Amino acid sequence: MCFENSRKKSHLMKRTTTYVLIVLLATCVGLFAGDFFVEPLYPEGPPNKMGDGEPDNPTLTIYLADKDVATGAAVVIFPGGGYNHVAMDHEGHQVARWLNSFGVSGIIVKYRRGAMYPHPTPLNDAKRAIRTARLRAEEWNIDTHRVGVLGFSAGGHLASTAGTFFDYGDSLAADPKEATSSRPDFMILIYPVISLNSEFTHQGSKKNLLGENPDPQLVGLLSTDQAVTAATPPTFMVHSFHDQAVPAENSVRFYLALRKAGVPVELHLFEKGGHGYGLGSGDDAPSDWPGLCRKWMEFRGILK
Repeated sequence: MCFENSRKKSHLMKRTTTYVLIVLLATCVGLFAGDFFVEPLYPEGPPNKMGDGEPDNPTLTIYLADKDVATGAAVVIFPGGGYNHVAMDHEGHQVARWLNSFGVSGIIVKYRRGAMYPHPTPLNDAKRAIRTARLRAEEWNIDTHRVGVLGFSAGGHLASTAGTFFDYGDSLAADPKEATSSRPDFMILIYPVISLNSEFTHQGSKKNLLGENPDPQLVGLLSTDQAVTAATPPTFMVHSFHDQAVPAENSVRFYLALRKAGVPVELHLFEKGGHGYGLGSGDDAPSDWPGLCRKWMEFRGILK
């Protein structure tokens, strides 16, 4: 019995050491880059951890706005990747730097995903990231009432679930993070996956999030156009006519649901552009959307 306990403790120590080394390495890279730092999403170790690889260790990559230009606004960023991988560069680092350019802090979430981490794990990670931003608000120079989410593709679906399945925190929770609201103050959804129960569904995202034969009731529940309420945050959306991976009907459905609920929404449907273009670089991508998004944020009072 003692030998078995010793083996378990040794295994736990090895797993913990591996996790710490991963985070330290990522942090050092950020420090040398001079503009971001990395922290584990769960400093005490992720709940329900299934292994010791990169997907098992969710992180936050934090780009704080320069104090000379900081507006106090912050955006929690969910890169896309079909709930299979996380497109950290063009839908993460580049986006955080763009936000920094006009005084908004960017917090990139490398969330858990794939067959080992189906729903609700990605959503739990998303909510934890939003709570963390609010709890660290004073340290990071963030206004707790101007914390939004931005998601691309499957990350857009995750952002939209954060905006429709939020909670205001458990006042009885021992963990102060769990006592903090997970509701985003606004949403920015770029070519998002929305519908999981229609001909416009991105099947890869659905399979990776819910498995091979998901419960139809759960599929309907997580088609977030059907989860919109009057409490859903104001939303800015972008999609393209030629998106063959995630058809524009996904955004249209969410727009109509928001409008019906009386939630302020702005949707830009571009003729050009396919899927996965990030900030819109390239001749065939809608490069106007970042400027339009910034104007929307100004209009909403997010950049005050």
